[in-house]
Amino acid sequence: MKGSILALCSVLLVSLAQLMLRLAMRELPPVAELLQHLQPLLLLGAGLCAYALSMLCWMLALRYLPLNRLYPLLSLSYVLVWLAAVSLPVFGEPFRWSSFVGVVLIVTGLACVSLPQKKEKG
Repeated sequence: MKGSILALCSVLLVSLAQLMLRLAMRELPPVAELLQHLQPLLLLGAGLCAYALSMLCWMLALRYLPLNRLYPLLSLSYVLVWLAAVSLPVFGEPFRWSSFVGVVLIVTGLACVSLPQKKEKG
């Protein structure tokens, strides 16, 4: 259970990092003007910190769960980032049915890999 919670924290943090970095890079001015724009710099720093925390959670989760069960959880970050990007107005990302189908395939694949398999009677 501890490993699963750490893995999910890692997924949430890496998703948050992606979203913050996207916002920061959209608003980040040329290097010469960087110090005049505090908000994008703060978003950039927060995104990088979220990545660092995500990596820490991931490394700790590796203590408790086997890699073949843990690694598929990373695909959840694609789903979370896509959901946030198309549903939060600040990102302005368009909804596309082809992307939705891709997300459904990711979730289906995750379910196939993560669900416990029945043991054969022998």
